[in-house]
Amino acid sequence: MPPGEPGVVITAGRLDSRLRLARCGGPLEAALLSGARLAANMSVAVGCHVGADWTIYVPVSIQSRIHVWALRQPESAGARLTAADLLPETRLVSGVAAGYVTNLTEVGRSSLRHPMPAGAVLHSSDLLANFMVRQGQSVTLVASIGGIQVRARGIALQDGRYGAVIQVQNPTSKRVVQGTVGGSHVVYVSP
Repeated sequence: MPPGEPGVVITAGRLDSRLRLARCGGPLEAALLSGARLAANMSVAVGCHVGADWTIYVPVSIQSRIHVWALRQPESAGARLTAADLLPETRLVSGVAAGYVTNLTEVGRSSLRHPMPAGAVLHSSDLLANFMVRQGQSVTLVASIGGIQVRARGIALQDGRYGAVIQVQNPTSKRVVQGTVGGSHVVYVSP
């Protein structure tokens, strides 16, 4: 893989120099240990079953090369970031990459949970979704059924951040429904 391209880098650790194995008559087989999950450091079973019969456990380290967003300058808690506040970078991180902010859409709907220094890479846990709906506010209820979208007016009975489930009342029928905040003044309900 060319430097800078996303992907996974697996590095095998050193084997004991005293180890003596019979030459394998076919391709080696590698497998994770039963029940094992991918981690930054783990062992992989490598075995031969053609011309010889042996299995050894090879220590490996796993790193991921991913595209991330880093802060151009220090930012305080509560800051609402834009693309101008961030630098795209490719980083080699320990383990299987998870939790890093890779999509700017997530940034645009959030603010910083805590202060962060310049150069810090954004994780999803660093962001707090913004309130998109406030209690008492008029919202648009959206329900989709078989490709048909129905919209109605509603009144939010709770504050809601992006992705939160809140209660909304239909002002005409007074019926209360639950829905998921999907944007500014928009709540999606299931029929």
